[in-house]
Amino acid sequence: MGSTGITSGLMSAREAGLVACQRCGQVHAKGVPYCKRCDGPLQSRDTESLQKVWAWLIAGMIAYVPANLYPMLLTNTLVEHSESTIIGGVVDLIHHGSWGIAIIVFVASVMIPIGKFLAVIYLAVSVKNKSGANQHERHVAYELVEFIGRWSMIDVFVVAILSALVQLDTIATINPGIAAVSFALSVIFTMLAAQSFDSRLIWDADRMQDD
Repeated sequence: MGSTGITSGLMSAREAGLVACQRCGQVHAKGVPYCKRCDGPLQSRDTESLQKVWAWLIAGMIAYVPANLYPMLLTNTLVEHSESTIIGGVVDLIHHGSWGIAIIVFVASVMIPIGKFLAVIYLAVSVKNKSGANQHERHVAYELVEFIGRWSMIDVFVVAILSALVQLDTIATINPGIAAVSFALSVIFTMLAAQSFDSRLIWDADRMQDD
């Protein structure tokens, strides 16, 4: 019996012959194909979860590359044309003394996306290797990835607001660059990777360590 935090006196729903609907939470006997409440498909475990996680994650990482290489913001005035990447925008904010905004943009646009990539990779690899260690920490990591996903769009929101507000014809215009689309796709793909992850696989890995 391993010391992983689950005692032998506890029985999982799967072991009890029960399965919960992932849409509404209604519990059914094992073998029922569709939920009686919301008509959603019932599945004790998503056997293709890790394949979908890796597919969405790789797509998100690929989209994140042009999001950093190409301009996020295109600014045109009477006298100049400028293009700002994510890091370039952070540097400009620092030069103008806006340290607080620069830190927020850097955290939301660089640290959070990279942290999400690493967290999803950690979860997928640990489940693939059937590791029962740090079960609680892995559940916390999974919840954090889902929670902070929406805040990763801050750069896209800022660009959208500026593009809508600063349109002064020939005086000044601000338009989103290709990086804005790439960044939005990266965030969406990473969120889909997190949603595709079947967190119940973490419990299975832990119970296998107990056996």
